[in-house]
Amino acid sequence: MLTAAQIRAARALLGWNGASLAEAAGVSLQTIRRMESEVGPGRSSAVNVEAVKRALETAGVAFLESTNESGPGVRLTSGLEG
Repeated sequence: MLTAAQIRAARALLGWNGASLAEAAGVSLQTIRRMESEVGPGRSSAVNVEAVKRALETAGVAFLESTNESGPGVRLTSGLEG
């Protein structure tokens, strides 16, 4: 499950503001703000959550699942760092 913190962290890794993500995902800025708030992506439509995730992945973000040793996270895919 995608979390609000993962979306914020992914944007930070890419140097994107909320408007950039909204444009790339084809959703409204208000949708991005809601997904990144305490409300989180769980209250958004599955179509919008998938669009945001796909836009971030296309830009080079990989989403990491939670494990016994760490919580969910994000990283840049190989070749895009620095």
